[in-house]
Amino acid sequence: MILDVQHEYKIGQDTFLHSFSSKHDFGVVFEDDQKTGYFYAIDKSENPDVLDGLHIYNVEDIIEKTLLTKIEICWREDGLLAALLVNNHCHAIFDFGNKAGYCRNGFPETPGDWALVKERQLSEEMIASVFEVKP
Repeated sequence: MILDVQHEYKIGQDTFLHSFSSKHDFGVVFEDDQKTGYFYAIDKSENPDVLDGLHIYNVEDIIEKTLLTKIEICWREDGLLAALLVNNHCHAIFDFGNKAGYCRNGFPETPGDWALVKERQLSEEMIASVFEVKP
């Protein structure tokens, strides 16, 4: 995995981070709108469109909002898979090759026509395979 974005912020602080595939016409966005944290898949056309969105957290549910939180966005070398890490833990993956999005809580249900995979729950096995971690 190739680290593209690294940023520290406090949860609940208005934050907008984007990263684009170096080989394809799509990207990802992490947004904390002071109520929720979401990770979005977007196309990189003249009129960018949100393809899918994954829930990461509700600000009101986070106990330690005063501590700095580290966000990282990484891409697989082929530019077809992006991962969101929060404090060194993978919380979401967009697999553009398979048109699939996964997050810890599997929420929300697959919207629209872009996502082809209905099961959105991110598993430890998926994370291990993406980051090539041996169990």
